[in-house]
Amino acid sequence: MTDWEANVSREIIEALHLIEKEKGIAFPALLSALEDALLSAYKKTAGAVEHAKVEVDTETGDMRVYQLIFPEHVDVESLKVLNEEGEEIGLDLSSVNEDEIEKIEVTPEDFGRIAAQTAKQVILQRIREAERDMMYGEYVDRVGDIVTGIVQQSDQRYTLVDLGRVEALLPKSEQIETERYEHGARIKAIIIKVQNSTKGPQVILSRRSDDLVRRLFELEVPEIADGLIDIRNVAREPGFRCKIAVVSHADGVDPVGACVGPRGSRVRMVVSELRGERIDIIPYNDEPARFVAKALSPARVREVIVDDEERSATIVVPDDQLSLAIGKEGQNARLASKLTGWRIDIRSQSEMAQAELEMEYAEGDEDVTDRCQAVTSSGKRCPNMALPGSHYCGIAAHQKLAQAEAAGAGADEQVTPETGGEDVAGEQAMPGTGDDASVGGAAAETGEDAPADQAVADQG
Repeated sequence: MTDWEANVSREIIEALHLIEKEKGIAFPALLSALEDALLSAYKKTAGAVEHAKVEVDTETGDMRVYQLIFPEHVDVESLKVLNEEGEEIGLDLSSVNEDEIEKIEVTPEDFGRIAAQTAKQVILQRIREAERDMMYGEYVDRVGDIVTGIVQQSDQRYTLVDLGRVEALLPKSEQIETERYEHGARIKAIIIKVQNSTKGPQVILSRRSDDLVRRLFELEVPEIADGLIDIRNVAREPGFRCKIAVVSHADGVDPVGACVGPRGSRVRMVVSELRGERIDIIPYNDEPARFVAKALSPARVREVIVDDEERSATIVVPDDQLSLAIGKEGQNARLASKLTGWRIDIRSQSEMAQAELEMEYAEGDEDVTDRCQAVTSSGKRCPNMALPGSHYCGIAAHQKLAQAEAAGAGADEQVTPETGGEDVAGEQAMPGTGDDASVGGAAAETGEDAPADQAVADQG
């Protein structure tokens, strides 16, 4: 090797170390790329042997080519490594004992010049590939994380967001209809998908995901980030309204108060990032009746009758609270149903009383003995049907009455069941008492958007 070739070899090794520091690409990966590039260049020279390997001294940069002679029992064809075009770019010797391979040096005299001519182009290509792989590996593990980016451009199909090292796409389907994304605006979004492509990782963002609300509260509420408070569920109509159910895992920590913050400072930051979307913070409860009653906040609930088998609940509210409980175009009822996972049927007190009268005094003295005989704490008869062979429905508190009747205790008495986890009477969800919170707009809604007397919200 001439002095010029030796200098070139050292400069190539120094360049690899520099790239490792600046680009964060491991030196062994760059060295492997260089060896593959040199082997490819050697294959194009006259008189090149069929099976060869290039070895580079990491200290001096000395580059040598060796002919590989394999024993007869080794299937050389199975060791070949092919590129996307089907061309051989080397041999995979990991499954072969290298002590069995005979090496003969066949380095061409002008191999240093060949290296100088080919190394730059191939190394730059490998650097680009390595950077793409690194970025893909970085972002594929961040699916579900919140990121902050700057809007670069926006059209009818998607919005392009600059995340720093990569540009992400915010598709039209993941945008909020009420939002406009101006050039240069800074926005937060959730990574929902990362795809690998020849141009680098393609990161897909979302502003509609429920996880965006979760991550925003994690950023603003230290108790959530520390695990003291947990967001059990999120029900959201992006751009308009959102309900979250929170629960505390530590004694003395109020989950609703912690999420609202001093004078509402924490929840206001989340509302601001969501550009005015209303947020109701509901305390989670293991008792379905109480949880459903709170989920209809800010409406006041008079009574809740649940059916565990059907996962449905009949909600009785004061007449003046019916439109508020239903919400604009049924929004409040829909979100409450989605948050709790229960089918919700909302009725006014007057409507419920009328229904009971019609059942008890139907024309022709219809037999209503199939109806549950229990009387709720509001003084009204339970509207559920009695179980076969019993005078009472399947609600646990009412079944206790059936057992007492069967035992001969209080068979002729009118019994009022106590309020339990299955039947909540007189339960009220009053906004502003610390039990729940509503932020982002006026609490009352007009009755003109509510159905005449009844609203049924199906889950989802």
